[in-house]
Amino acid sequence: MRMTQRLAAEFIGTLWLVLGGCGAAVLDAAFPGLGIGFAGVALAFGLTVLTMAYAVGHVSGAHFNPAVTVGLWAGGRFPLRDTIPYILAQVLGGIAGAGVLYLVATGQAGFDMAGGFASNGYGDHSPGHYSMIACVITEVAMTFGFLFVILGSTHGNAPKGFAPIAIGLCLTLIHLISIPVTNTSVNPARSLGPALFEGGWALQQLWLFWAAPLVGAALAGVAYRWVGGAENPAPVDVRGDS
Repeated sequence: MRMTQRLAAEFIGTLWLVLGGCGAAVLDAAFPGLGIGFAGVALAFGLTVLTMAYAVGHVSGAHFNPAVTVGLWAGGRFPLRDTIPYILAQVLGGIAGAGVLYLVATGQAGFDMAGGFASNGYGDHSPGHYSMIACVITEVAMTFGFLFVILGSTHGNAPKGFAPIAIGLCLTLIHLISIPVTNTSVNPARSLGPALFEGGWALQQLWLFWAAPLVGAALAGVAYRWVGGAENPAPVDVRGDS
């Protein structure tokens, strides 16, 4: 595929992830009498990755996340020359997804951005008021686990065609664990989009939700190169069928 096609797929996929996952949090989670709660939001994030991985995994590899791109590079699965273009496409997609969500959410009379607009935070802005250190550990650990599952399920010797299911379920599990702690990032592009619209504290705390996921992803990439062993020609496609 041409790079323009791959970048367009990353843009659209990240837009879908932010719109679907954060949209579930902003529009549905606390809807009177019918709210989906944390479990529903966790499932929504998992479904965005699962569905779009099948849609465009054959085009771009379906990263939709700067941490995934960095982790795949650290794991020897992705060329360094393509990391910056991918990350830029993901960042723009995340901003666009948050922008669409903002236009929808503000169409409701009385909508208030004081709820944080699904932004990630620590301390007073953590849903459970967890400390900064607890949030750093959570984001590093959750992103490490996410990348480990991605690298394993897309390994050349793994069962073919099931990777999006494993990856989507893993992201759902990650959200079930960590929404109370950080509102769950594990994805700098997902964090940046809502933070730009919320402003204030969300932008001030954004550094953690870039640094911790990137560190966790890089560590997972290095670790899996040792644990996973040799494989058939390493695929980038998250469907695991190339």
